[in-house]
Amino acid sequence: MHSRGELGVGRSTVLIVDDVEGNLIALEAILRRDDLDIVTASSGAAALEVLLEREVALAIIDVQMPDMDGFALAELMRGVEKTRYVPIIFVTAGARDQSRVFRGYDAGAVDFLFKPVEPHVLRSKVEVFATLDRQRQRLREQDRMREMFVGILGHDLRNPLSGVMMCAQLVLARTQDASLVEPLTRVLANSHRMARMVEQMLDLTRLRLGDGIALTPRPSDLRRLIDDVVAENDEHKSRCRLEAAGDAAGTWDPDRIQQVLSNLVGNAVRHGSDGSPVTVKLDGTVSDRVLLTVHNLGPPIPEELRPVLFDAFRGADHSRRGGGLGLGLYITEQLVRAHGGTISFESSEPAGTRFEVTLPRHAPGARAMR
Repeated sequence: MHSRGELGVGRSTVLIVDDVEGNLIALEAILRRDDLDIVTASSGAAALEVLLEREVALAIIDVQMPDMDGFALAELMRGVEKTRYVPIIFVTAGARDQSRVFRGYDAGAVDFLFKPVEPHVLRSKVEVFATLDRQRQRLREQDRMREMFVGILGHDLRNPLSGVMMCAQLVLARTQDASLVEPLTRVLANSHRMARMVEQMLDLTRLRLGDGIALTPRPSDLRRLIDDVVAENDEHKSRCRLEAAGDAAGTWDPDRIQQVLSNLVGNAVRHGSDGSPVTVKLDGTVSDRVLLTVHNLGPPIPEELRPVLFDAFRGADHSRRGGGLGLGLYITEQLVRAHGGTISFESSEPAGTRFEVTLPRHAPGARAMR
């Protein structure tokens, strides 16, 4: 039994090609069932028209046909992108000549049957390819749903959040009522947090789809990027300290590097002991790379989380102390690797937690790894 009405899964098309009308009728009768769409063609030319117009799960082709035999049709199919991977089963009434069988396989056949064809054998072989076709349709539907999900995240969630943030900023800038400042500030902070979560989900979806996160490397000043991130995460500039040495210039994707820095510095501020400093060190004294460390005092990362800290969601308990999804460090590692760099950490009592990022001075124009 096959499920009916399954989302995104339609009837599989099987093409039968034979110049003898009686053979077409007989094979169609053997294969006829509700979940298969049987299409027939009486010549190679007619078969090509069908193949170019429809998606075919399987082609059953007679070898001996006038004008264009089955082998020639198969070779033409293999030369066209749309039909290159359509499975072919050859059928023939000729003698059981091994050279013909080998020629059929060379032409791209997946099987070679001799007439008279056993009905149950043919049905079994067709079922294999119909099942594969249904699986392909399901995968294609899943990809479509994922693309829709990315679109919803990118548009239907980001746009309302942007509207909320703009309105809150406008009211906060114009209000004379001191009692509104604190709640409006909370609205802005939570909206920014939600926006970061949406961006993380977008990045995760792209990574899981295999598309990766596109980088746009360009000349950048890492010192300036760090200053901006520190200012965002340390409103009163009382906790974050920057120590820089050497050359901070290089070629990176500044937006993605800021995302890395924001995750690391934000985690250090949230998870560090109240009032304790967060130290960001930039070492650009080596010509071909830069070294960045982010250190905070406070409780160490739990032992059970350390092996999975850079895994999506699995390090969530540590991240959710700050209200996150557990994606920040996973995406951070992917972005560092995309730049050709490495990231590691040390965490102990009472030394605190230190993340260390090494970046090549000039990042490759690559995509984040899966």
